[in-house]
Amino acid sequence: MYIRTLFFSGLCLLFSFPARAFDFDLNKALSIAKKTQQATQTIDEPEEIGIGDGIAANLLGASPLLVDARAQQYVNHVGRWLSLQTERPDLPWKFGILKTSDINAFATPGGTIFITRGLLQKLNNESELAGVLAHEMVHVLRKHHLAALQKGARMDIASELAGAALKDKGDPAVMDKAIKAGTEVYARGLDKNDEFEADRMGIVIATRAGYDPYGLPAVLQMIEAGNAQDTSLALMFKTHPAPRERLSLLDKIMGEGFDAYAAPAQTDQRFNSELARKK
Repeated sequence: MYIRTLFFSGLCLLFSFPARAFDFDLNKALSIAKKTQQATQTIDEPEEIGIGDGIAANLLGASPLLVDARAQQYVNHVGRWLSLQTERPDLPWKFGILKTSDINAFATPGGTIFITRGLLQKLNNESELAGVLAHEMVHVLRKHHLAALQKGARMDIASELAGAALKDKGDPAVMDKAIKAGTEVYARGLDKNDEFEADRMGIVIATRAGYDPYGLPAVLQMIEAGNAQDTSLALMFKTHPAPRERLSLLDKIMGEGFDAYAAPAQTDQRFNSELARKK
């Protein structure tokens, strides 16, 4: 059985990644095995969450959570509210701040979202935070990382997962292989179209939640104004399309349709109070 549990002491929020038994019935397992010959392979939700938990653990191994219970709870409050505006509100959504000066954010399959302290300190209001979190949540909703894992040579992992299902048990070795391959995706980045889709859908989710739709574009403008040689932005520029390109595409689809929802941030005081940001 694959088990990975993470604890962050001092938080009312507990990041816990429990054991998952991967209990498949025979008909379901046979159906999964058959689909391994297809161009894309379906990964069921328990597998999705298990892979995501392992990837999240690897990310936390590289950069731990920020020891600030109030800030962690606040980001979770915003993230959980956003999750209710999506088609998968029942995923075990978790949100955390990584203790690193890098400017970035990450999503793992199954609903774990990380934002770095470096990026959080650059934000000006809750609408910008919501825009960033919603963008990352779309990667989960659309299963972008799973699709990247399954492409090309990674299809053998999907086949092995199906084989483990046929045996009516999770295979730790197969899961570890999937987790390793999934973690490698973060160093390469996703397809450009995945990032553009996350921008478009993320704005819709944030707007549904009552936030200024221009929160995410404001963050992209901030990143564009940054120095591409800045080491804190290195991974962001390496793994994402140019901010100007993303802004140009958003400008084409937003137009006047979103202007009616644009408004001065009503949550600035809460944002600054809850984060008590230390520059």
